[in-house]
Amino acid sequence: MATLGFTFGTMGSGKSTQALQIHHNLRARGLTTILTTQLDRADGRVSSRLGVSADAEVVEAGSDLFELVRQRVNTLGRVDAVICDEAQFYHPTQCEQLARVVDDLGVDVYAFGLLTTFQGVMFPGSARLMELADRRTEIQVEARCWCGERATHNARFVDGKQVVSGKMVVVGDTGGPTAGEVTYDLLCRAHWMEGAGAARGAQLELLDDDVARLGDHPDRSGPIEVDPDRVPQPLHATANTSGANS
Repeated sequence: MATLGFTFGTMGSGKSTQALQIHHNLRARGLTTILTTQLDRADGRVSSRLGVSADAEVVEAGSDLFELVRQRVNTLGRVDAVICDEAQFYHPTQCEQLARVVDDLGVDVYAFGLLTTFQGVMFPGSARLMELADRRTEIQVEARCWCGERATHNARFVDGKQVVSGKMVVVGDTGGPTAGEVTYDLLCRAHWMEGAGAARGAQLELLDDDVARLGDHPDRSGPIEVDPDRVPQPLHATANTSGANS
């Protein structure tokens, strides 16, 4: 019976390497596979930091993965497995299409990806795969934070400083910080939270500065609400208390 498996881990844990190994092993046994990726470092290929790579189908935002596999089955006669790298970037609808590949076409699906974003929350694609997968496996290769503790969080840096705001997907380098470039690194939870707190504090300081500047020059372009009780009476207006004209 075909199954949908989702294997997740941090950067550098060997997700792409394992995807390529499964792809190679199945091909070596004469089975037909489809290798897919999205936003990999090498366009149209799945590549590992160990230096191995293989040609792959590029998944676009509007790609229908069920139709892709169904048409390949019609053309080739059969497809035994689909191996999906960088699956965290897949749209939740595409994850549901992968489930249909398993249930309706009887094709095994092996999906690999990160679990959480640089903001410390789950990628929508990864969340949907966790909900749908028959098997959920965390890669046991442990990357390490700079302090030596187990790395659990992916962090984004701009000009060498950790950030927690910005677009969810920004392709950057995974090497050392370089001024003006987006880079990524692995941190333990404690140091990720420390950096995230500092980043949020810096963002709040910027917002405070903006509010202060706006206060110096209030916006008077809109309608003005007036409290009638606080409008001063004209000096010549007097109340007639006698009840009669003189």
